[in-house]
Order: sequence, then structure tokens, then C-alpha cells
Amino acid sequence: MSEDLKKHEIEPEVRQSIWSKWKQNLKDWVWYMGEHPHWYDINIQGAVKRWVIYPIRDLIRHIKQLAHDDKHSRKPETDSRIGQLLLFFWGNAPHVASKTAERLDLRRKRAAKADSQRRSFFEHLQIHPAAFLGGAMSIAAVAVLLSLYTLGTTTTYNGVELGTVSGGKAVSAAVANVEEITRATLQDTSYTIDEKLLTTKTGVVSRADVASTEELQQSLSDEIGLVSYGYALYVDDELVAATPFAGALEELLEQLKVGYRTANTVEISFVEKVEIREGYVDSAYMMNLGNIAEIINTTKTGATYYTVKSGDSLYGIADDFGITLSALLAMNPGYQSSRLYPGDVLTMSTAIPYLTVLNVERQNYVKDVPYPIDYQDDSGMYEGDYRVLSPGVPGKADITANVSFVNGVETAREVVASVTLRQPVNELQARGTTPRPSWYPTGSFRWPTSGVITSYFGYRDEPIAGASSNHGALDIANSHGTPIYAADGGEVIYAGWNGGYGYLIKIDHVNTGLVTYYAHCSELYVSVGDRVYKGEHIAAMGSTGLSTGSHLHFGVQLHGTFVDPLDYLP
Repeated sequence: MSEDLKKHEIEPEVRQSIWSKWKQNLKDWVWYMGEHPHWYDINIQGAVKRWVIYPIRDLIRHIKQLAHDDKHSRKPETDSRIGQLLLFFWGNAPHVASKTAERLDLRRKRAAKADSQRRSFFEHLQIHPAAFLGGAMSIAAVAVLLSLYTLGTTTTYNGVELGTVSGGKAVSAAVANVEEITRATLQDTSYTIDEKLLTTKTGVVSRADVASTEELQQSLSDEIGLVSYGYALYVDDELVAATPFAGALEELLEQLKVGYRTANTVEISFVEKVEIREGYVDSAYMMNLGNIAEIINTTKTGATYYTVKSGDSLYGIADDFGITLSALLAMNPGYQSSRLYPGDVLTMSTAIPYLTVLNVERQNYVKDVPYPIDYQDDSGMYEGDYRVLSPGVPGKADITANVSFVNGVETAREVVASVTLRQPVNELQARGTTPRPSWYPTGSFRWPTSGVITSYFGYRDEPIAGASSNHGALDIANSHGTPIYAADGGEVIYAGWNGGYGYLIKIDHVNTGLVTYYAHCSELYVSVGDRVYKGEHIAAMGSTGLSTGSHLHFGVQLHGTFVDPLDYLP
């Protein structure tokens, strides 16, 4: 075989000639590409043929030629670049194969020699069977012990065993973590665990009893009892309560919404910012779900307010909010209806709910469309007076609206669609143009005097013998001689002594059906038939008739029936 390899080996001169030709071919190729830049144009089909198909075809042809020449023991020659490259590798292949075979043979001889030496060692080694068995059993026993037992550190806090960990470093890490968590949770930067209560003992323990650092940390935290891991409910970033059960708070909050959800609900949420955060909390906030439900369904310390508008009275505000007048006055000391002005802010409640539910419903209904009013001047009527000549007719519209309720009370109504079913019919009214006399009623009352309300309209305990338990007026107390004014313009129909009323003035507010009473006066400044304007000084406060002290008994009659004056006072 070596003779065949020598026969086909390429002489050094020929090999050098082949390399020279390759270098020259490479220079020629670079020059040619510089002279023919159009070769850079992309021609995929031509490029595939030139650089893939044709070279492969030439390669196959040259391989066949080489095989043929070798078969007939002819020395191959070619001027082709690919052929020359193949000749180079073909000529060196026998030499490379010979070297590779020599290396593999040497490696096999070395491996065989090492194997023979090991076998000879064990053949000359004489071990008694009992000794071999004993050694094997000892090794097995050690392996079993190492797999079942290990060194561990058992930790005890205040006499309570917390568990066993891998070593002192794990104990130190658990203690450091508990201290850090407790400081952050309780916002106490000086907190440390009392090391006198913490003891450790190192020894051989069962691997099954070894806990992780995290487990020891949890046991230590639970035993100390200052902080607990769980799920905390925050309302407007204020911690309310916590539970150790995942998902329990979410379910509780959904149950709270159920009471407000209806078949028309399109959106339901809490007005407040409600969050459930997982982590450590002060253990004082950990409680069962029943207590949490009780808390979020009650109130917390706080306040709600109401801004007074024009026409408001303390009595009307209290009624609107469903509280008694005495409760309203208790929360707002110093306020009286006679001293109430638009823009005043009243405290309506000193307790507010933890959570308020906003429920948005989609409602469909038919609504009246207000009719426009046209006016026709009438000199036979006073300015400010109107009379319907031709009544208007409201239109009809089919409304779709999103109605917002907060804890069941409507707070907003947004119309999202409206379809007119019937157009409204304009109303025609006569409008007075004759200047109104100064004494003529304005249609609104002013406070008849200043002072403190000592008795309201309605039922009361009898203060003195002979007084009625059904008080049909408003008592306003002040010092003797305090001025009394006409609540509105009108005509004096009574001025004089009237039994239990003492000195009394009655004013008929023309064309309104209203008559006002001013009783227990000390002095009267008007007579029957006088026409008085709104705010005119008509009397002085006193205590005549059945009276317990200086005050004005102010009554209002509507078509002969006494009504609550607070419904008419600003």
C-alpha cells in the first residue's frame, strides 16, 4: 500500500507550482472584477448557474476523471482551478491517513498496557472474603447513616422549640430577617429580638427534621406574635383589617356589592380606593372574617358636610338628611335659622361609612319635555305678576340614562340617548307691566326679628298653664323692645289685644292666601288698614298675654290653616 501511496504522491516542485497557479488565479480574478463592475449586478438565475450548478458539474466530472486515472495508474493533470485543488487534497490524503492510523495504533497499545497492569495488580492482591464483606458492609452503613442523619442546629425561643436548621448561619439569617420585617411593619427602627429568650443547640439530627431558613423565620415570627403574614384590606391607604386566608377579602367585598347590584347594573365599584395587599401586618389587625364584615359595614370617625344654599333652613336641611333638628344643632352649635347664610358649611355627621358602593344602572323611561313659555304684556297687572292665558303641554321623550347610586342614594343621572316622542306645546302667559306698589307682597319672606328659636312648630310640652301643646308658630326670643318687621308686604287686618296672644298684629299678604301673626308684642306701630312693605318696622318685642318671657310668636296661615313658618323663611 505504501508503494501505491508513493506512486501517487505529488513531488514538492509540482505542489509549489499548484500553489503559484492558485495565487495567480486569485489576482487575476480580483483584476477581472475591477474591470467588469457589471458583475455586481444581481442576477439570481445567472449567479446560481455560474456559482452553484456549473462548479458542481465540474467537480463531479473531475472526480470521475481522477478515479479513472487512478484506476489506470496514470498521473492526473489539469489546468482547472477546481481540479488542481482536488489534486492537492488527493495527493496528500494517503499521507494524512497513514499518520492518523499510526496515532490510533499507538493509543490502543497504551490502553492495553494500562489495562494489563491493573489486572495484574488485582490478581496479586489477596483479600480474605470475610474482610472484604466486612469492609463493604461498613462502607454501606456509613453511606446509609450519612443519607439519614446530618449535623443541625435546633432553635428555641422563650422555651418553645421552633425547629432545626442546617447551622448557626441559618439561625442568624432568620433572626435578622424577622427583626427587619418587624421594624418595617411596626415602623419601629429600634426593635430587636431579645437574645436572652433565644437558645440554640447543635448536634446530629435526622435529615427529615431539618427545616429551611424561611420556615424557621415564620415560626419565630409567629411565636413572637408582633407581626403576621397575611392579606390586608386598605381603604384610601388606611389599614382596616387582615386575614391569613387568600381570596377571602375579595369574596367579602363582592358580597358587599351584591346588596346594591340590580338587574340593570352596568358597573359597580367602591367610591374609595380599595386595595388588598399581601405581606406582613401588625398582628392586632389580624381577625376572622366575621369581624371584618362587621367593620366594613359600620362607620368610622369622620365627618360629612353640607353647604347652605339660598332658601335653606335648619329645619328643612335636617328633614332632608333624615335627622332631628336637635341633632343637627348639637353638631353645629351657635347656628340659628335667622343667622343662616348661603355658603355656610354645616356638619351633617360625625361618622362616615368605611366603604361606599357606587352602582351605575342603565334605565329606560319616558320623560316630560318642558314646554317653552311665551309672554303677552298686560298693563292691568302689576310687574312680577303672571296669568296663564293658554296652558302649555309638555312633550314626551324616550330616555336612556346611566343613573349613579351611592349606597342606594341617587347622586347623578347621565342621559346617553333621547328620542322625542311628542313635541311640547308652548304656553302663553300674561305679564304685568304696571309698577308694583311698595307694600305689595314680593312672594318671599324675610326673618321678622333676630334672636334664638326657643320653640318650633308642632307638638311640645306645655310650658305654662293654658298654653296649647300643639304649637302653631315659631317662638323667637330676644330682649324686651327688640324690633319686629313685616315678613312681606301686605295689608294690616288686625292690630290690638287678643287674649293669650297679648298684643297682636295680623298682616294679609294680598293674593297669596298667606296671613302672618306677630304676637306678645310690647308696642304696636301700625293700625288696621295700613299697607306695609316688606321689612317695615311694625312692633316691638315683649311678653304680653300667655308668655314665659320676651319673645315673638310668629305664625303663618295658608288659606286659614297654620303651617310651619320655617317652610317659608330663608
